[in-house]
Parts: sequence; structure tokens; C-alpha cells
Amino acid sequence: MRPARFEGRRGCLFHNNGDGTFTDVSKPSGVDDPSGYYGLGIVWADFNNSGRPDVYVANDSTPNYLYRNEGNGKFTEIGMDSGTALSEDGAEQASMGVAVGDYLHTGRPSLFVTDFSFDYSPLYRNDGKWNFQDVSYSTGVGLPSILWVKWGDAFVDLDNDGWLDLIAVSGHVYPQAEGLPSAKGFRKPGFVHLNQGDGTFCDASDQSGPAIQERHVSRGLAVGDLFNDGSMDVVIENLDGSPMVLRNHGIEGRHWVSFELAGTKSNRLAIGARVKIAAAGVMQTEDVRSGGSYLSQNDLRVHFGLASATTIDTVEIRWPSGATDFIKNIAADKFYSVLEEKGIVSPQQIHPSSSSASTPQK
Repeated sequence: MRPARFEGRRGCLFHNNGDGTFTDVSKPSGVDDPSGYYGLGIVWADFNNSGRPDVYVANDSTPNYLYRNEGNGKFTEIGMDSGTALSEDGAEQASMGVAVGDYLHTGRPSLFVTDFSFDYSPLYRNDGKWNFQDVSYSTGVGLPSILWVKWGDAFVDLDNDGWLDLIAVSGHVYPQAEGLPSAKGFRKPGFVHLNQGDGTFCDASDQSGPAIQERHVSRGLAVGDLFNDGSMDVVIENLDGSPMVLRNHGIEGRHWVSFELAGTKSNRLAIGARVKIAAAGVMQTEDVRSGGSYLSQNDLRVHFGLASATTIDTVEIRWPSGATDFIKNIAADKFYSVLEEKGIVSPQQIHPSSSSASTPQK
């Protein structure tokens, strides 16, 4: 449903001048959105492993934008060409939340975009060379999402098996929907899709504990290891009610590793850094990312589930400055603080909880 009563706004990009001031470079950079679409979700991510962050914008009831970073302060909009602007059948969707993750271990981040009810949430698989394929139905995430008005979402390894899962929350925009059977209510549940490790997901919402199935008018969702026990937890912001913290009690015997990066030549928070690890023959890739989901910010530490692996063979960190650090043969089940071009400065041992629940509990 196009929000025709409202005027869309143009996109904005402000260049940091380094002296406490900013310059509006929206138009010369090519991201000013002259059509004035209804942008709701946005994420910066390096989709082609160039070392330059690109921008994806989820637009409400209008085509989505993918801005390719050309490396000279310019961006080219390639949403239609890349296959990420529309649904599988070429329709505009009411896109809202955006999740980015390398759920296939290809080294290429894919996109999951939430949208309005009676439409599926597309999963755009990144096949490389700016070619994305809508694999929502073939992977199993399309059909379970149709009934809900979806918002915040995230790729996150909830069970520490080394494969990124999907989690999202929902909630209608009209209170009148509470009395309409076709709308399935104003308050709606969240849902969890567990990665099967073969390119597909299973709907594990009803196995994830009562908290994820509670009905709320949810909007924001963020993930992070809130209790520093090696399991990724979930924070949900509800429009009509209190926020929720869903604690993940983990699976006994599953290992993990976490990295907190700090730049010296790069920005201090290391936003845009890419971490690649190899453990037990499995390669995983993740970025330090700002934003994503819907009006939310995830833990800036980079978390990897390791399944039964107890040693990380290699760690490669590509910093935004272009520098690359390599670390070898480190132990699992620790948090590592890494300083650009200095390496590990403080590993910390954490003893995971002995509880054996695999998905979040309230």
C-alpha cells in the first residue's frame, strides 16, 4: 500500500570534514534520491568485497535502492540491475527492515528485507558480480512471513553452529486491525528461521520459547551478547509496551569466538572492517556494521559460532584504511580485543552458561 498521502523525502549523505563540521554531498555523490521515495531501512555493507562500503535502502511501496560505491566519492544506483529493487515477480514491496549476512559462507553478504502483510519478505542471495537472486521460497523463508507486518530483523548465529540464522519481529500499523480476522490482529509474534547449512532455513518460531511467540506491536530489533556468555541475545523495541530482552541460554558443547576491533588509522570503532576466520575447515566472514534492521544498532563486536571447533586456525582483518592484519591459532570461547596493526591486546576467557536452550528465552 503506497503511502500516497505523504510526501517522500530525498536521501542525505553528509561528509565528515574532520573538524567537527559536515558537508552535504547528497547530490554530487549520487544518493540524493530525486524521486523522493519512502525510505525506511538503510544499511552500509561491502557487497562485492572491494573494500568500499555500498548502501542499500529499503523503500516503502517503491523500488529499493542499491548504491554501488565507485570509490571516488560517487555512487551508482543499481537496484534494478542487481535484482534487489523489486520482488521476484517484479512488484514493488513495502520494504522496512534490512539484514545483511554471509549465510552461505561464500564471502559475499546477502540481503533479507522485511515488508508489509500479505507479501513475503525477500531473501536476496548474493551470487557475485552485482547479481542477486531472490531465493525466498526455495530457502523456506518466504511462506512463513506472508501474514505478518514485519520490521526489525537480523542475521545472527543463535545456536553457535557456525551458520547464520534469521530473526525478525512484527506488528501492525493500524490499531483497528485487532478486530479484523484477515489482519491477524494489531499485535503480532516474532519469528525465527534456523539455518540448515544446506542453503535452506526451517521455521523454528514455535520451538524458540514463549517469548518470541508473544504478540506485541514490535518495531526495532537488535542482537548482541548482552551477558558476555558466548551466546547472542535479542533486544526488541515495542511500540505499544515495554522493550524486551530475550536471553539466549545457548547449547552446551557449542563453541564461539568474538572480536572487538579498534582502529588507529581507521575510524576508532572500526566501522566497515571485515573479519574472516577459518576453523575446522569452515570459512566465515562478518563486518563491523553500523545500522541495519529497523532503527536499531547491533553489538559492534563480531561474533562467530564454531560448533565443535576449539581453535581458530586463521583470522584475517581488513581495516577500512586498507591495512590487513593476520592472526593464527587462537583458542575458542574468548573475547578478543584487536587494535589495528597491533594485533590482539586483551583476550578474555568467558565461561558459557551450562543451560542448554538453543534459542532466546524471555
